[in-house]
Amino acid sequence: MSLSIQALDFELLPNDNGRLANLCGQFDQNLRHLERRLGIEINNRGACFRLIGEPESVRRGERVLRALYAETANEVLTPDKVHLVLQATGADYHVEPDVQPHAEFAIRTRRGLIRARGPNQQAYLNAILAHDINFGIGPAGTGKTYLAVACAVEALESERARRLLLVRPAVEAGERLGFLPGDLAQKVDPYLRPLYDALFEMLGFEKVNKLIERNVIEVAPLAFMRGRTLNEAFIILDEAQNTTPEQMKMFLTRIGFGSTAVITGDVTQVDLPRGQPSGLRQAIEVLKDIEGISFTFFNASDVVRHALVQRIVNAYEAFENR
Repeated sequence: MSLSIQALDFELLPNDNGRLANLCGQFDQNLRHLERRLGIEINNRGACFRLIGEPESVRRGERVLRALYAETANEVLTPDKVHLVLQATGADYHVEPDVQPHAEFAIRTRRGLIRARGPNQQAYLNAILAHDINFGIGPAGTGKTYLAVACAVEALESERARRLLLVRPAVEAGERLGFLPGDLAQKVDPYLRPLYDALFEMLGFEKVNKLIERNVIEVAPLAFMRGRTLNEAFIILDEAQNTTPEQMKMFLTRIGFGSTAVITGDVTQVDLPRGQPSGLRQAIEVLKDIEGISFTFFNASDVVRHALVQRIVNAYEAFENR
């Protein structure tokens, strides 16, 4: 069966040689990268472009090139930026024509706006806004934890939450943290570093430390959550694939009035002892039909790190499926 091939012509305005050189990259490396990712041929003479390929692919190509050209007004394009724009425009997604995209929702923090990159991230943000308990499940690099922290910061700054709790199972230490030096926060710091990094980026180092001193931001290993009820709080449970079913149930039943919980994890990277079931995997089955709980599933095409990370995730998925 022969494939339908289409040629699409368009012009990028304003016609600016400097911006066009920025768009194409040294030796047209940006255009060649787009050709490989989208499976199309890209030709241009100045600001006039012709894309050749399958109809849907060339439409994606035009969308990406226009988005990248808009970026050239303010910055020099890098391979990382090209990759991120591909994500943000949904160019790697094969969306059916009758599927309606989610309304765009950006997180506003003191350091600026944080926007979703791709349909799944947008769905994730909208779900967190609309539900009290939210699961973000998928491979590393898909923005699950970073976006959860962004939502938490926005909730704190708009006073929709009175405090932020960062929770993680310290499975590598068996949750027996007494032998580690320092106070509780110092004991669990290594396990919460990704959450801290996101907070420092959004609020600044001094602001985060002040909020921790005032107990507005609280860090705790999962085992220390037992017996508590959390009202008017934003709670993030990270690395939830390393919870046991009993721990997951305990955590979910801590949620009080006016609170939002986000549970993130990757069910393919469980560090529990062999034979110990993952609480996250069980929660997906037990809670999938419960009203008021959202599940967002990420995949390799949502990865917003180096393009090789996406290929690595795909390779492992293919190997495991065999």
